Parts: sequence; C-alpha cells; structure tokens
Amino acid sequence: MEFEDDAFVLAARSHGDTGAVVDLLTAQHGRRMTYVPGGASRKMKPHLQPGSRVRVAWRARADSQLGSARLEPSGDDVSQLFDSAVALAGLSAAAAVVQGALPEREAEPGVFAAMEALMLALTDDAVWPAVFIRFELGLLGSLGFGLDLESCAVSGSQDDLAWVSPRTGRAVSRTAGAPYADKLLALPPFLLGSQAAVVEGDVGHGLALTGHFLEAWVFHPRDKPLPPARDWMIERLKRSGLL
Repeated sequence: MEFEDDAFVLAARSHGDTGAVVDLLTAQHGRRMTYVPGGASRKMKPHLQPGSRVRVAWRARADSQLGSARLEPSGDDVSQLFDSAVALAGLSAAAAVVQGALPEREAEPGVFAAMEALMLALTDDAVWPAVFIRFELGLLGSLGFGLDLESCAVSGSQDDLAWVSPRTGRAVSRTAGAPYADKLLALPPFLLGSQAAVVEGDVGHGLALTGHFLEAWVFHPRDKPLPPARDWMIERLKRSGLL
C-alpha cells in the first residue's frame, strides 16, 4: 500500500535517535500518523512544525499500519509568520484542533481546503481570526455537526437572527430569544453572510460559539479537553486587542 499526496503537518515528535512520528492532514487520504526516517535531523525539523506544507510519499504493507513516509517541503513554510506571534498561535491552534477532532484514515478534502484558506489568511492579523471561526464551523460540518443558521428555530423567520441554542445548534431570532438571552450563545452577524463586517466583540463571540460545540459534540464524547493551543490563541488575541 502506498500513495503520494499533499499534506499539512499537524504535530511531530522524535522517535528513536534519528526518526520522528508525524501527524499529517493529507489532501486525499485523511489524517495520517506515520514514521519519517531522518525526521529528527536539523534539515527536517524546520519542516515538521505545525502548519508546514509538505509533499508526502507514504508506504506500508497495509493501510491500517503506521507505515513510513518521505516528506518534501512544498510551498511557503511557517517562517512567513514569524513576525506575528498571534498568527503563529492561530496556526498552532488550528493544527491542534484538527489533530484532536479528526479520526484517522478518513478522507477530508474539505478540511484540507479550509486549512489552505486559513494559511493564506494568517498573513493578515485583521482578517484571519474571522476566517479561523469559519474554519471551525466547517470542521464541525465535516464531522456531521453542522450548525443550522438559516432560520429561527422558534418562529422559522430568517430575519434578525442573533442567537444560537447551545443544545441544538439552531439559530434563534433576537425577539424569540430575548427572554432566554442569558442561556443562548451570541451569533455574530458576519457568520450569516459574506457582506456583513466583523465588528468589535464578534471574534470573541464566534470563538465562544464554535468552542462550545467542538467541546460538547466532538471533544467531550472522546474524553478530551479542547486543545490548550486553542486557549493560548484566545489569550494572544485578547492581549493583541483582536478579540
């Protein structure tokens, strides 16, 4: 069994004296853990940072095995983000969320494409936090937990949607949700259409929204917490005035 594919590095750890076990998000073959000979070398280490784009040639006797892989750098590496600590925090958080949320060996081309879009956005600190929230919404959808933000769960109206039920993931209009506002999650308007601007407070509300459902529907059932890297990203955003 073998394949070649494009991939993003999600995580890596040394294995033995010279190798590394690397967690990859591939374009067509899903999330894969694999052994990379020479992965602990000075030459390879810079390319095994979370978010690094690589070309992978993977081989194993059976698809269920760890196998071994040859990695080659592909496209821009994460060094383009070295001037922005907050962007690096966002990249680490995205990699950690994907690693913790996706099962192995299930093709997720939509998640890979979303990761590509996020990587492009990370060069602009004014833009990428909103893209990150859409990235997490897309990840929830890919896992079968998409939120229903089309109409009010109570009235069916598509107007003035302002809340989301933390139990069902369905939108609620401002009027219908007013009596229960303290129990509902805020719905940032920019998530309802591409024309809506991101205003102060939207990023915080958006991350609270996606974080709630990732925790409740994805991580908690697997007895996992949300990745610490995501908490660190939120703290960085807060310190930078971007939350």
